[in-house]
Amino acid sequence: MSAHVESWSRIVAVAEAGAGGAPTPSGLCVACVEVLGVAGAGITLMDPSKAAAGYASDPATQRLEELQFGLGEGPTVEAYTAGTPVVEPDLAGIGPARWVGFCPAAVAAGVRSVFSLPLQVGAARVGTLTVYRAESGMLSDELTADMLVVAEMTTRLILSWQAEAPKGLLASELNHDGVYLAVVHQASGMISVQLDVGVGEALAVLRARSFASSRTVAEVAADVVARRVRFDD
Repeated sequence: MSAHVESWSRIVAVAEAGAGGAPTPSGLCVACVEVLGVAGAGITLMDPSKAAAGYASDPATQRLEELQFGLGEGPTVEAYTAGTPVVEPDLAGIGPARWVGFCPAAVAAGVRSVFSLPLQVGAARVGTLTVYRAESGMLSDELTADMLVVAEMTTRLILSWQAEAPKGLLASELNHDGVYLAVVHQASGMISVQLDVGVGEALAVLRARSFASSRTVAEVAADVVARRVRFDD
């Protein structure tokens, strides 16, 4: 067994131990932090036409992942859109120039470098794996290779889970601890009806309200679903 595959095996073992026998996406994030020695890790599932499902090692990382989804910018979004790794070894040094909304929030949260990989096997791209570090600088060659293996194995695991799910539904393993999939989907549908626009445009409206109010997309979506907020008033 190669050292990098062994790292994946350790991550799965830690995730299974924390989840009581079966890995979950959030458990894999927590295990990435422990095995790879990073400050935080997030897995975000994406679809060009739909909202995302997000999983993270801790609440602070979750908010950074949600922030990017709300802004429509950041390393996670960029890695998925481009289908290539995104590396920023000095968030504090570049200031807000690269990602206007994301960089200040990440630095304020204590993050100094971020690395995001698309989760893809061949033409199948399902999301991203993003790790956050409290120190600036590039990842070592060894850690980079480990992260590449983790990204590939995570993609295969997600695809295997989803292959067993009913058509059009998210696999139970993925739906178990994703924090903003259902509510954002539901809110986007409600806004679509209220404004008589497509779901994609409704999602853009939801993101704009999130940014303007300095709240996460999930928080605003929850208000829409609870009928505390309408967009046709």
